[in-house]
Amino acid sequence: MPRRRIGFWYRFAAVICKPPLVVLLKRDWHGMENIPADGGFITAVNHNSHVDPFAYAHFQYNTGRVPRFLAKSGLFNKGFIGAAMRGTGQIPVYRESSDALSAFRAAIDAVERGECVAFYPEGTLTRDPDGWPMTGKTGAARVALQTKCPVIPVAQWGANELLPPYAKKPSILPRKTHRVLAGPPVDLDRFYDREMTPELLKEATEAIMAAVTRQLEQIRGEKAPQTPYDPRRERVEQRRRTHTQKREERARSARPTAREEGLGT
Repeated sequence: MPRRRIGFWYRFAAVICKPPLVVLLKRDWHGMENIPADGGFITAVNHNSHVDPFAYAHFQYNTGRVPRFLAKSGLFNKGFIGAAMRGTGQIPVYRESSDALSAFRAAIDAVERGECVAFYPEGTLTRDPDGWPMTGKTGAARVALQTKCPVIPVAQWGANELLPPYAKKPSILPRKTHRVLAGPPVDLDRFYDREMTPELLKEATEAIMAAVTRQLEQIRGEKAPQTPYDPRRERVEQRRRTHTQKREERARSARPTAREEGLGT
């Protein structure tokens, strides 16, 4: 695929980032033919390591369609980092917006200009104990339903073996393999031209995350859990367990001792 609209800053970032990535990670990449050659589109990618944005960007860069990642708007005002973010065409997300769709206006504009916008639908590193994708947030679905652009599900595995989630030190040896599989566009036709309700966005997001998970199942050669890990559900369960534990502790402390019962000597 022809390289286009890459620009100085992205090429500069590639010069800096690609050599260490090539040294640290072997590559097993598939599905580049599913990356559209023209027009705007979204990639929905799983997130399991602080290294994987760089490893995934390497894969995407090699397709000739560079990704525009979403990032907090405040980062774009921070000196060299801000200049690099702006120069590479990364997309600010204005989370302070009261209108959910307006918060993603820059992403919508980028897609409509024919760019690739890369979403991490989970919103953070997976907390699933076995590294499977969690439930997703609705941002990618919002932009997809607004623009009707292709959504390419992409799974990756291997950067998490170099630097596991929340680990402080990388595991360099033996050399790890970064595996990527990009699938065909997610079928979202049934969600188009309908009122963008929370229920609709949830269903569309589940369809996107299911497609990403299927790609990861192929990479790993095993089945994902039937029910994705849900951080919100886990927080509720944790609060319930904590409440139960405290109640039991209060009940134990309220029980009279043998001495208090007059049974002591």
